[in-house]
Amino acid sequence: MKARFLLIAVLAALLLACGSPRKLQGPFEVWERTVITMSDSVMYVFVTSEFMDSLELRATCRDLSEEELRSDLLSMLSTKMLATVRSPQQGGVGIAAPQVSLRRRVVAVQRLDKPGEPFEVYPNIRILAHLGDTVRGPEGCLSIPGMRGIVPRSEGVVVSWTDPQTLQAVTDTVHGFTAIIFQHEIDHLDGILYTDRADTVFVNQAWLDERAPYEAEGAYDKPRWLYGPEA
Repeated sequence: MKARFLLIAVLAALLLACGSPRKLQGPFEVWERTVITMSDSVMYVFVTSEFMDSLELRATCRDLSEEELRSDLLSMLSTKMLATVRSPQQGGVGIAAPQVSLRRRVVAVQRLDKPGEPFEVYPNIRILAHLGDTVRGPEGCLSIPGMRGIVPRSEGVVVSWTDPQTLQAVTDTVHGFTAIIFQHEIDHLDGILYTDRADTVFVNQAWLDERAPYEAEGAYDKPRWLYGPEA
């Protein structure tokens, strides 16, 4: 108990000395740097069934600064987000920064519309326009495991993001299922879950069965350090 209070006191003194309630020197906030550096290559994904996780998933995200865009920390975060979404225990087609505890406008999307279907990371991303008809189709979410919903989405979107190398805005027009992935992940950045938009939501037993062995191995356990200094 005394050690915990001593740690909190030291951190508070450091923050006051720097004149900022949240940020020490360097890109990203203290907690963000902790999450990026301390997370395993496969990061813990927040889930709605955990109360504190659900609050984070409802938060609104903000842009990265030029310093943050060019930092090694963004590169590390991108690598870990990609490893997480592509891991066997997750097996997703997209992931957003708030799902791994960062309130930043960063998503990773599998570009099913490109040769080789690569995963790509998009910082400071937004939808500029919705295109085409509204289509309805099934969606799931790594943060709501074992469930599916039928969700109305635009058939196409125009998206814009910042290139970390040039710091210039880049735009792309995307159609089909890849456009659905973009809409789903960008919703996360505004605290919106697919269940908010879904016509119906239902249990997907096949997904639960696939997840069960990883549950038994503790693959989804939340690291103690993610609970903060009161853990």
